[in-house]
Amino acid sequence: MNTILYILYILAFIVHDGEEIAVVHKWVMTHGNDLCEKLPMLRRVFNYLRKLNTKAFAIAAFEELIVLIGISAYAYIGGPYAIELWSAAFMVFSLHLIVHIGQAIVVRGYVPGLVTSVLLLPFAFLVMQRIFTTINASQLVIWTVVGVIFMVANLLFAHWLGFRHTNRFYTE
Repeated sequence: MNTILYILYILAFIVHDGEEIAVVHKWVMTHGNDLCEKLPMLRRVFNYLRKLNTKAFAIAAFEELIVLIGISAYAYIGGPYAIELWSAAFMVFSLHLIVHIGQAIVVRGYVPGLVTSVLLLPFAFLVMQRIFTTINASQLVIWTVVGVIFMVANLLFAHWLGFRHTNRFYTE
C-alpha cells in the first residue's frame, strides 16, 4: 500500500461519517416509528439510535477516526502485520458502505450514509483490488473477520463514550 491510500481512506471516512453525523439523529426521529412498524425486529436498534443525539454520535465517530488514524499510521511505518490490519479495517469500512446500500433497499428510501456510500464504492472497489494483490484470499477473510469483531466492539465503546460525554446514557 502507499501513503496516498492511507490518507484517502481517512478522508473517505471523514466524508462518510460527516454525512451520518449531519443527518442520523433527525432521520431516526423522523422515520423511526414507521420503520419500527415495518421492521419490528429492529425496534431495539431504533430505540437505541433515538437516544444517540448528534453530539454523542459525533464523539463516537471521532473516536473511530482516532483508531483509523492509528491503524493508518502503523501501516505507514510498516510494523508487523501492518498491511493486514489496515486491509482488515478497510474491508470493514467497505462492508459498511455496502450495508448502507442494503439498508436503503430494505427501507426503499434514503438512509444516513447512503449518498457517500454510493459515491465511495468505486474508490472502495479500487482499493480492494489493490488489497487482493497484496494479501491472499484466505488470509484476507480471516483478517476481515477479526476486523469486524474489533470494529463492532469498538463501535460499542465509541457509542458509550458519546453517551458518557453528553450525559445521555442508554438504560435498556
